[in-house]
Amino acid sequence: METPIHFVDWLRSVAPYIHAFRGKTFVVAFPGELVIAGALPVLAQDLSLLHALGIKVVIVHGTRPQVEEQLALRHVQPRYHNGLRITDSAALECAKEAAGELRLDIEAAFSQGLPNTPMAHSAIRIISGNFVTARPIGVIDGVDLELTGVARKIAHETIHPILNTGALVLLSPLGFSPTGEMFNLTMEDVAVSAAIALRADKLIFITETAMMTDASGAEIRELSAHQAEAVILAKCLPLDAEFYLRHAVSACNGGVARAHIVPFATDGSALLELFTHDGVGTMISYQNLESLREATIEDVGGILKLIEPLEADGTLVKRGRELIEREIDYFSVIEHDGVIFGCAALYPFPSEKMAEMACLTVTPDVQAQGDGERLLKNMESRARAAGFTRIFVLTTRTAHWFLKRGFRHASVDDLPKDRQHMYNWQRKSLVLIKTI
Repeated sequence: METPIHFVDWLRSVAPYIHAFRGKTFVVAFPGELVIAGALPVLAQDLSLLHALGIKVVIVHGTRPQVEEQLALRHVQPRYHNGLRITDSAALECAKEAAGELRLDIEAAFSQGLPNTPMAHSAIRIISGNFVTARPIGVIDGVDLELTGVARKIAHETIHPILNTGALVLLSPLGFSPTGEMFNLTMEDVAVSAAIALRADKLIFITETAMMTDASGAEIRELSAHQAEAVILAKCLPLDAEFYLRHAVSACNGGVARAHIVPFATDGSALLELFTHDGVGTMISYQNLESLREATIEDVGGILKLIEPLEADGTLVKRGRELIEREIDYFSVIEHDGVIFGCAALYPFPSEKMAEMACLTVTPDVQAQGDGERLLKNMESRARAAGFTRIFVLTTRTAHWFLKRGFRHASVDDLPKDRQHMYNWQRKSLVLIKTI
């Protein structure tokens, strides 16, 4: 951070996420490519930080490039069908060796305790075991996939108590049948099955793929599951990105609240995705996460956090918590993933068929995304529904913004009589009125 003030502002900005995530269960999955890229130590530090914040973490790792390496050492040609490995006995031995080696590498990464890193004083324990019951995929399009399988059951009744002790759980892409057979699974299948079985709050794929873009090249930051299905049908994504997206949709349709696809090429991508408004990846949810709604008493804290900086610099008139609690029915808020980042209030003056809009603000880092305009239109709709014909604002700093949206200059004499009596002549706010 550039200054102590910047650090304090940043820490305050992430506090709502810390409160929201404490005690939640996250399934974090990453491919073997992340390990080859040398990103495992940094990821271990980031996941250790999540653990320190009270988040329960289940890790699922992939092994594709490591299995390829083992096959090459044995001079065995890999075989695939529709992107899935055909696992014969030789390939299964390679999968077992790759998984065992990676499990030890992951355990070693979480055993660091270097000073001045997130791992200092962490003492994190990693628990792995036969938590995945699997079955063979069988024959697809006339091709026998042999020992390639799919997850059938995750031992959630065993995993939950382990997480409650403060340990992390590690799942490898291998599963076992009740008859003692072993099957090679995909990391994505294990991660989705684990997230659904554990009723995880988030499934996070930290991937080798770049940020997803649509057919026009625009970045895809957020999708509902229904929108994601439409993107898949449009066939505008690379095959590997589409593969991740399909599994993210399956997780959301299975009851997981949020699924994220985050490129590991960005340093600290998991933290940036979780603790910033826009993130650095693509978030999929069962429903649209953003809502504009009328405020409730539980929103008072979020509203205060929004308006306090503007009160401090004189943009808004200072309001205390008690006043906002009394007037909460006048407020509307924009909420995203449980965090309030915009608000406005509408005060009625029925005798003159006028309403005052006040406290219109959105978080600075999203001010260019049109949310202020959405709040304005919402206030206008509320005013019209109540039978008002005009809406007015008093402002000292943002007159130009309102003038561009149909307001016109007026005088104090044009205000409702009761509002004229409350006009603050020391502030000398400009009066702007719009006919609706």
